[in-house]
Amino acid sequence: MASSEEDGGGNGAVEEKENGKKRRLGALATAWLIFYNVAMTAGWLVLGIAMVRYYIQKGTHRGLFRSVQKTLKFFQTFALLEVVHCAVGIVHTSVLVTGVQVSSRIFMVWFIAHSIKQIQNEESVILFLVVWTVTEITRYSFYTFNLLNHLPYFIKWARYNFFIILYPAGVAGELLTIYAALPYVKKTGMFSLRLPNKYNVSFDYYYFLIIVMCSYVPLFPQLYFHMLRQRRRVLYGEVIVEKDD
Repeated sequence: MASSEEDGGGNGAVEEKENGKKRRLGALATAWLIFYNVAMTAGWLVLGIAMVRYYIQKGTHRGLFRSVQKTLKFFQTFALLEVVHCAVGIVHTSVLVTGVQVSSRIFMVWFIAHSIKQIQNEESVILFLVVWTVTEITRYSFYTFNLLNHLPYFIKWARYNFFIILYPAGVAGELLTIYAALPYVKKTGMFSLRLPNKYNVSFDYYYFLIIVMCSYVPLFPQLYFHMLRQRRRVLYGEVIVEKDD
């Protein structure tokens, strides 16, 4: 009996210690996520204000990308941490889905807009920049207030309504930007690897971009309709039953 009580007390102490550790880790994770989302909200807000000020002062979109590119590159690349958040389990979202979404943005910034300077003044670049900025300010402020358990209804409403227009507009901007880049890529052969070479492999960036554009066809409807289902669930309380593949 005495031995049993001692063992039970020992297990209880271990469990209490483990639970305390989990609570501390949970609190640290929440604090970090609040900091991260506040920083990202502020970053995209700064970017948005800079874009508006530039247009008011210059009266044109030409040169706008170049004026905000440092801020854009920093905060969009910083979003790679979201993949880490999913991987370590502090955010319960698919690593694959998050990775695809974040990497596609980084690809657009670094391997299209940054690398092909001839297209930086295209209207399509400004289109996806504006869409991204509004989307990210809304998204990160939604996450911030949600973590603080004080979510204003307008932020919630904006999160699940703005995307209806912004998502297709953003996709259009990205596709038109890639399309505008194709002639320059084909002419220069940038990022391409021709045979013969010591690796005995070839890669054509021009055709790779065409494949990327084609990938939007199956991916966009899936993500868009997923957001529509989320919208009905969150705003109207509908019970959505996902079909098995």
